[in-house]
Amino acid sequence: MAGPHELSGSAPTEMARVSKDSRETRADRLAVEAPIAFVYNHTSHAVMMASPRDLEDFAHGFTLAEGVVADASEILSVKITPKGPGMSLAIKIPETRALALGARKRNVAGRTGCGLCGIADIEQVLRPLPVLADSRPISSEAVLRALAALPGEQSLNAENGAVHAAAFAAPDGALVIVREDVGRHNALDKLIGAAARQGLDASSGFIVVTSRCSMEMVQKTATFGCPILVAVSAPTSLAVELAGQSNLTVAAFARDSRFNLYVHPERIV
Repeated sequence: MAGPHELSGSAPTEMARVSKDSRETRADRLAVEAPIAFVYNHTSHAVMMASPRDLEDFAHGFTLAEGVVADASEILSVKITPKGPGMSLAIKIPETRALALGARKRNVAGRTGCGLCGIADIEQVLRPLPVLADSRPISSEAVLRALAALPGEQSLNAENGAVHAAAFAAPDGALVIVREDVGRHNALDKLIGAAARQGLDASSGFIVVTSRCSMEMVQKTATFGCPILVAVSAPTSLAVELAGQSNLTVAAFARDSRFNLYVHPERIV
């Protein structure tokens, strides 16, 4: 549920619908895109362009998925306040974590489609990832069930047609949590944050994203501890390489009742 300071994910507008034989004015809705500042222990770390919804989830998910802390219990508090055209997330973490974060501080804003904008050093990009434990296989029918159910849960996208979604599904394919955002990385961060806040076991199901499978999506999923990532679009070579090293199963081009398995296919039978 949106907090008292959060903005809407869609904004009303008017547009002219033009066809070969007509032109008419119609009401429309646009996806809201706003700067969201992450401030750890009073020090600014990054500004991400995102949908200004589910910001408590965003604060928790970004902090966990980026390895700022190792466990949700280290997120001591989150304060959400308006700041200019966007919002500020003041996140309190242990001072030892804040000092370590200062060594890899971002130095520019992150655009909507950017998961690594502002990272200053190459070494920060390819950060160490956990090797996930082997897990019980799920059925291909469960993957297809989750994919079929996801469009019906994308309420914000139904309004404006311009946002991505990330979902956590149970082993039978039932969707447990769905989050949306104009940025694919942000949607996944919000999902991870929501799951962590609910105490959900990351290894108990799988993640589905309505985007390509980039290396950043693999990093976030592996750091979260989820063993299976399903993407509706293509994977990149580095995503597959990192997933292989992390023992993460990657399914991609998941659409039209089919999908491709690129690495660790034994988890989907």
